[in-house]
Amino acid sequence: MKNKRREYTAQFYKKNHIAFAAALLSSLLTSALNLYIAWVLQQMIDAVSGVPGSFALSALLWFVLSVIAAIILLKTASYFSKPCFMEKAMKQYKNYAFCKLTRKSISAFGAENTANYISAFSNDAATIENSYLDAQFNILFSLVMLLGALIMMIAYSPMMTVVACLFFVLPIGASYITGNRIEKAERKISEKNSELTATLKDSLSGFAVIKSFRAETAIFKIFSKNNAEVEQAKCEKRKQVTVVSTLAGAAGVTAQLGTFLVGAWLALSGRGITPGVLILFVDLTAYVITPIRELPEQLASRKAAAALIDKLADSLEDHVRDEGSLVPKQLNCGITLEHMTFGYEVGCDILHDINTTFDAGKKYAIVGASGSGKSTLLNLLMASHGNYSGKICYDGHEVKKISSESLYDIVSMIQQNVFVFNASIRNNITMFREFPTAEVDRAIELSGLSTLIAERGEDYLCGENGSGLSGGEKQRISIARSLLKHASVLLADEATAALDAQTAHQVTDDILSLSGVTRIVVTHTLEQAALRRYDGILVLKDGRIAESGSFDELMEQKGYFYALYTVCLLYTSPSPRDCS
Repeated sequence: MKNKRREYTAQFYKKNHIAFAAALLSSLLTSALNLYIAWVLQQMIDAVSGVPGSFALSALLWFVLSVIAAIILLKTASYFSKPCFMEKAMKQYKNYAFCKLTRKSISAFGAENTANYISAFSNDAATIENSYLDAQFNILFSLVMLLGALIMMIAYSPMMTVVACLFFVLPIGASYITGNRIEKAERKISEKNSELTATLKDSLSGFAVIKSFRAETAIFKIFSKNNAEVEQAKCEKRKQVTVVSTLAGAAGVTAQLGTFLVGAWLALSGRGITPGVLILFVDLTAYVITPIRELPEQLASRKAAAALIDKLADSLEDHVRDEGSLVPKQLNCGITLEHMTFGYEVGCDILHDINTTFDAGKKYAIVGASGSGKSTLLNLLMASHGNYSGKICYDGHEVKKISSESLYDIVSMIQQNVFVFNASIRNNITMFREFPTAEVDRAIELSGLSTLIAERGEDYLCGENGSGLSGGEKQRISIARSLLKHASVLLADEATAALDAQTAHQVTDDILSLSGVTRIVVTHTLEQAALRRYDGILVLKDGRIAESGSFDELMEQKGYFYALYTVCLLYTSPSPRDCS
């Protein structure tokens, strides 16, 4: 786990060493300045009190001026160094994490709760910035103040130092008794934030469903409950911090008063304790007590923040097969499935002993009743799941042994719900990458987007998830993406299910008119004109291949496909026929 953490924490300091060193030095010098100010104050009090051997007031004036100059210089240095370091550190950390996220496999990402990632890049990132990055400077400051103050106390009066240390037991005990509770509280806040983020994400994504089913009150209760748990977790942390601060503060005041009383007694007894030294010891006692009081909280919070880094590192563990066989970007032979069986759970198979071949450059339809395994078969061709038995081969290369990057290069998928970014039409086609203008124009023409581009222009903003486009226009953007990608295999999972009859026919025609691409289309529409255009039809029934062949061959067999088509013909409107 620590090795994983180092991989991520290294990003804070990568190409950021100068800013870190400057911020570190600024923190060290600030702590030293505080000790210097305490010494100057001691000298001034002794000089005013007429203690023999004290500095002249004129000399002390120069000390005061040096303090003012040092404060200005250090504040100026802190103004530039620390913010610059923090900015670059968090930028590099989040960039690295996001890069790791994009490298996850489809199957690994699909099995996870995306709300955890949203929380990791928002709430958790803010906690890491404050409690891990910023805390390291505060911890260093506290440690230097603690050690520096103790050294000065020993140099002035070992006896007074021993007495003061006896009183330090109080704040040390108070801090460490309650300090560990802060770490647990911080972890709980992160967990509850993830739950709240998940609820908010679901509510926004399913807004239309919530409204149509009049579920506003029920959803509000869920949100209100999660929100209350987050704030309760924060409240518990505040309580723990208050307990630590109160106990440590009370113990600190007791230590300071005790030190002052003992010092006053020593001064009155003629033990060499001057008024300035007495005041100095009170100040130095505060410089010791404050770190003792704050360090447990700081360390506990930093440990909790480190746990958040571990949590993200664990979830972003690389699931992409970087090593594996490479397949040519152009499929030459085809895709073969041999005795392929798959189930999401052990003992509950969805697909049984699938044996079939999809020849390169041809077009195939997969049909069957709802729940027959059509979409699952397509997802397996996309390597969304690897726990199948048997073989799935692209040009003789087993999918499990193919590099994921290589597989994603040759396969593209059009789903029923196409995701469209809130960006221009062109950027949605190119997926924000650079392509020659001629290639983009060709993809636009072949996908049937020319009319849309002519009407609205390439820079037209599509809206959140394509809210400014129709279903058919979004499907055409998906087709254009595949064409521009030069994917030799195009998978379409009921891409026209949510479209009107005319648009569905046009999109289907766009897909079937493509050349040089192996097309495997899951369709719910049993329309004779479209089905005759496929080179082969795969008929699934209860997760098994019931029949396969051309439209005419299947109709002649008068088997399961014939029954599906006939029933569809009898009980649905003429065109198209939805028989899923």
